[in-house]
Amino acid sequence: MRFVIVTGLSGAGKTQAIRNLEDLGYFCVDNLPPTLIPKFAEACFKTDGRIDKIALVIDIRGGKFFDHLFKSLNYLKNQGYKYEILFLDASDEVLIKRFKESRRKHPLSPDGRILKGIDLERKKLREVKDRADNIIDTSEFSTRQLREKITKIYSEEGQIETQLIITILSFGFKYGIPVDSDLVFDVRFLPNPYYIKELKHYSGNDETVKKYVMDFQVSKVFVEKLVDMLEFLIPNYIKEGKRQLIISVGCTGGRHRSVTISNVLYEALKLNGHKVNVEHRDIEEDINKGGKKL
Repeated sequence: MRFVIVTGLSGAGKTQAIRNLEDLGYFCVDNLPPTLIPKFAEACFKTDGRIDKIALVIDIRGGKFFDHLFKSLNYLKNQGYKYEILFLDASDEVLIKRFKESRRKHPLSPDGRILKGIDLERKKLREVKDRADNIIDTSEFSTRQLREKITKIYSEEGQIETQLIITILSFGFKYGIPVDSDLVFDVRFLPNPYYIKELKHYSGNDETVKKYVMDFQVSKVFVEKLVDMLEFLIPNYIKEGKRQLIISVGCTGGRHRSVTISNVLYEALKLNGHKVNVEHRDIEEDINKGGKKL
C-alpha cells in the first residue's frame, strides 16, 4: 500500500496536488484531523488490498488538531505502517500574490497581513518539512507542470498518461446541445435519410442508413477532415493535461446522420489507437414520443 500525507504552505498547491493524486487512482481525503490518522490507516490496511493507494491532506486548517500530527505519525511508524510525506512549498512573494489574486484570507492571519500568517505557518511546518520524503517548490510551476511532477513521483509507471478518454456523443439539436460537450459538430448539412420512406424508421446504427449517408462524397470528405483535425488536437489536449474529451455530433433529431457520423468517427479514432467510446443520446427520442420502430 502507498500511503501519502500531503501537507505544506497554504496557497502552495495542495488542492491541485490532491486532485492529481485522485486522477492517479488514490483514495483521497482532504483536511483529515491528524488525531484520526491512526484509525483511518488501520481501516485502510485491513481492506486486503482493495484500497492500495491513499492520500491525505493535513495542514494548519486543522487548528489545534494539527499539533497531534507527529504523535499520529509516530504511532504509524511503531505499528509498521509505511507512509510518505509530500510537502508543497513556494516563495513568500508567490504565496502573497496567490492570496491576493484569490482574495482569500490566510488561515493564520485572517484579519492581518498575509506575510505574518505565512511566517507563522512556516514555523509550524518546519519540522514536518524536515521529515518530508518529497518537497516540491511550486513557485514557478503551472498547473500542468505540477501535474507532471506529481505523476512522475506517484504514478505506478512514473510516466504521464499518454491517452485521454474520448467520448463521441450523437444528439439531436431539437433536444438541446449536451452541456458537457468540449467540441460540437453540426452535421445537418448532410443528406437526411429521414425523408427517404424506406429509411425513415431506421437509425444510423443500421447498415442501410449508414450506407446512404456515407455514399455521399460530402460525408466522406467531412469525416476525413474531422479526423485530421482531431489527430492534431488530441496530442495538444494531452500536453495541456486534459484527461477527457467529449465530442458531440448533432443532427436535427439525433437518430440518423449524427449517429452514422459518430459511429464512423469512433471506428476511425479506435483504429488510430485512441481510447474512445461512442454514445447515442437521442436515438430513441422520436420513438419514445410516438414514432414507429422497425
